[in-house]
Amino acid sequence: MSQRVTALSIIDAIVADLRQRIYEGELAQGTALTEAEVAGNYDVARPTAKAAIERLVSDSLLERGAHKTARVKILGADSVKDIYFARAFLESEVVRRLARTATVPRAAVSANADIVARISLPATEIIEPDMAFHTALVDAMENKRTSAMYRSLLGEVRLCMTRVQSLELLDTAQIAAEHAAILERIGAADPEGAASVLDEHLAHARKLLAAQLEATSG
Repeated sequence: MSQRVTALSIIDAIVADLRQRIYEGELAQGTALTEAEVAGNYDVARPTAKAAIERLVSDSLLERGAHKTARVKILGADSVKDIYFARAFLESEVVRRLARTATVPRAAVSANADIVARISLPATEIIEPDMAFHTALVDAMENKRTSAMYRSLLGEVRLCMTRVQSLELLDTAQIAAEHAAILERIGAADPEGAASVLDEHLAHARKLLAAQLEATSG
């Protein structure tokens, strides 16, 4: 049993390190990641490297076709639009349901306060609390399947957020203000108002990032 736990811990550590390198851009979009390379870099067996790569593929941070080498996911304008559409579809219904009972998640309030405290810091410093804010809204539903569905998107959501903040496309104070407006509408028991503010919040980021990627590819 102890050997199995140790093996899983090694895989977790490799996945965490590779994930961070992808988020930070050290592993650029389109970069090939072979089992041999991962095994050599982390001094582990090929099956361990394969398991780590498969985890990142399932998290949508790596992509590969049948019998092809895994590569860091390329984030194009169409992908961004799809990711934000999926987020809006799920999060809009979440805030509607929270607003029906005026349930303002304390964790979301705390996360937004953390964003406010970082207004003077580099834009990338709010990535973690921003992710925490949106995840707190979903988790406040206290539905395991809904939370699991949302977490299946988090790898790609984090990629988008990292790109948005790295390019400084959004003002931190504006993000915090939009979050506060969402919480205010929830607390006021205004389901449609909460959903509308959330949709506008996500649409703003989506349009800016998609436009930037389209301009870059052009």
